[in-house]
Amino acid sequence: MLEPVALKDFFITFFSSALIIMAGASYALLFAWSKVNSRLSIKISAFVSYFILLASVYQLTLAANLMGYWRIISYLMVIGYFFAPIAIWHLCKQTHDDPKLITSLEKKNE
Repeated sequence: MLEPVALKDFFITFFSSALIIMAGASYALLFAWSKVNSRLSIKISAFVSYFILLASVYQLTLAANLMGYWRIISYLMVIGYFFAPIAIWHLCKQTHDDPKLITSLEKKNE
C-alpha cells in the first residue's frame, strides 16, 4: 500500500496547507483593499501573497505525492484563487454602482 504522505513530509504538508489558506485570504483581502485605496504598494503586496500561494501549492503537490488529475485539480484551484477576487470585485461594483437602485431612505425623503 502506498503511503500518501510520508511521515517526514507531514510537517511540510501541514505547513504548506495552512500557508495556502493564509496566502489565499491575504491575496483576496489585499486585492480588494488595493481597489478601494489605489496605492501601488498594496497591489504589489497582493501579488506577493499570490506568489506565496503558488509556491505553497507547488510544495504541497510535491510533499503529498499528488499525481495525475489531483495535480490538475490543485493547479485549477490556483487559477480559481487568482480570478475569484477579481470576479467578486466586479460583481460587487456592478451591484452597488447601479444608479437605478434606490434605498428605502431615499424614497422617504422625496
